[in-house]
Amino acid sequence: MKPDAFHPFARLLHWLMAVLILAMLFIGVSMVVDLSPRHPLLISLHKATGLALLVLVLLRIGVRLAVPHPPLPDDLPAVQRWAAGASHLLLYGLMLAMPLLGWAMLSAGDYPRPLGLPAIAPHDLQLYAVLRQAHGWAGYLLFATVLVHVGAALMHAWVRRDGVLRSMWPGPLRRNE
Repeated sequence: MKPDAFHPFARLLHWLMAVLILAMLFIGVSMVVDLSPRHPLLISLHKATGLALLVLVLLRIGVRLAVPHPPLPDDLPAVQRWAAGASHLLLYGLMLAMPLLGWAMLSAGDYPRPLGLPAIAPHDLQLYAVLRQAHGWAGYLLFATVLVHVGAALMHAWVRRDGVLRSMWPGPLRRNE
């Protein structure tokens, strides 16, 4: 039997990652445009948060695969079901790819990695340039995908009123809605 809501741990991971991903997007943009004395602090914060997000997304994928989650509403059109599945795969893929691209980029550029992590790419400045561009474009794609995700959640909450957003909402669930 499928649950009515996501497991509380899955909801905690979702909202913690949502906050960290939004923070990362703003930190990432700030790093590119802010070359003030704060720049090294922003880079350190970006690296540490990226590593935390990598650990959290791996945990989240494990929880998603191991713990039952609520089904989409029965009356959801097939194209919207497909879009929901595709967008979630894209989100998970980007949440995994972004920190791995960043780690590989640091490795290729021979830059210090958080916690002394090993290099996962050879030192190669041309590879560094490609990975840096890929990391930036993936960031834009992640931001766009997050906006679509938020829009879909609001559509479920305000237009369809079908409980999809409520199933992932943090805190206790009210049954009388």
